[in-house]
Amino acid sequence: MGHVSGGHFNPAVTLGLVAGGKFDTAKVAPYIATQVVGGLLGGLIVYIVASGRAGFEVANAAGTFATNGYGDFSPGGFGLGSVFVAEVVLNAIFLIIILGATGRGAAPGFGGLAIGHTLTLIHLISIPVSNTSVNPARSTAQAVSRRRTVRFGGGSPPGCGCARPAGPSRQRRRRG
Repeated sequence: MGHVSGGHFNPAVTLGLVAGGKFDTAKVAPYIATQVVGGLLGGLIVYIVASGRAGFEVANAAGTFATNGYGDFSPGGFGLGSVFVAEVVLNAIFLIIILGATGRGAAPGFGGLAIGHTLTLIHLISIPVSNTSVNPARSTAQAVSRRRTVRFGGGSPPGCGCARPAGPSRQRRRRG
C-alpha cells in the first residue's frame, strides 16, 4: 500500500509529516478523510464478523472492542489528563522515529524495523493507560463501531504534540 498511500494511515502521522516538510499540505484533508473512512469501514467489518458469534455483546467496560478511554474506561483507571499526556508524548516519539527512520541519513531498508519496534514499545507502555492506538482514525472507528458516544476519541487529537517535534528537525535540515 505504500506506493498508493505513502504508507501512512494515521492522521497524526500525516500532520507530523506536513510539519516535517515531507508531505504536501494540499493533500492533508483528503488523506485524513480517507484515513477516517477506512478506519470506520475496518471497524464495521470487525464488528460484523465479531457479532456473528453466538452470545456476542459489547460490554460497557474498559477496553471493550479495542476502544480507548480514561477513568472507568481506562484499563488502569487513569484520568483524562494522564491519558492525554501519555498519548501526546507517545505520538510525538512515534513521529520522531518515523521522520528519523525515513530521513536521508537513515540506513536504507531498516526504517520498518525501527518504526515497528517503536510502535510495539509504545503499545506495551500505554495499553494499561488508555488501551492505546496512537492513531486517532483507528480509535474513532472503534468507538463508533462500538455504538457509543466518543468520550475521548482515542489517540491524541491529530497532530497534537506530533507537529512540534518535527519542527526543529526541519529547521536543522535547512541550516545544514
